[in-house]
Amino acid sequence: MNADLGQLLGQVGAVLLDFDGPVCSVFAGYPAPQVAAELVGVLRRHGVDVPTDLASEADPLEVLRRTGAAGDHGITRAVEDALCVAERRAVETAEPTPYGREVIVAARQAGVPVAAVSNNSAGAVSAYLVAHRLAGHVSPVVGRAYAEPDRMKPNPAPILKAVRDLGVTPGRCVLVGDSLSDIEGARAAGVAVIGYANRPAKVDAFRLAGATAVVTSMGEIAGVLIDRAEA
Repeated sequence: MNADLGQLLGQVGAVLLDFDGPVCSVFAGYPAPQVAAELVGVLRRHGVDVPTDLASEADPLEVLRRTGAAGDHGITRAVEDALCVAERRAVETAEPTPYGREVIVAARQAGVPVAAVSNNSAGAVSAYLVAHRLAGHVSPVVGRAYAEPDRMKPNPAPILKAVRDLGVTPGRCVLVGDSLSDIEGARAAGVAVIGYANRPAKVDAFRLAGATAVVTSMGEIAGVLIDRAEA
């Protein structure tokens, strides 16, 4: 077992989970590039001259982020609304991450509260949790601030909101995330962070970015929390 992981999770007061990655693959059945292309279509219908690189962007969150950076709040709201609808559709066919459920259940059995902190919409996250009978185990759910993509992670604001809602200090929390934005946001918030490296190339990248610990399976986290619950 990763010694750092055991020590970290043995003392933690709350677990914060990113959603897309640690809990499920949101766009497994409704591919992210398709959603991104649909958002580009929204831009074009609003008369935006879409740059070539944005037209080929495969990440819908990046389309939203760049739309927000352009400064037209009305168009940003239109893209946000379309993305919220797409995410609600996507979670209907989202693929659960192996051991993601076990992490949530084991944490609660150990008396450790679990929050979701996501760049996806809170409505989509909540819909998935309800459908998979996990809603009673995860609270709060902190999703993307409406039409304010500059407040998405790596901005620490959503992480700090979850910490405040839980009534704990940042130093008593750990965030589990699968992206560099999770690691950067957690470090800015003063929260320990476990990098979930669901692709081999992420292992070294997460370590270099300053992750407190790195795992390649959510099962590693579940195992530690199960041991804590049974202690």
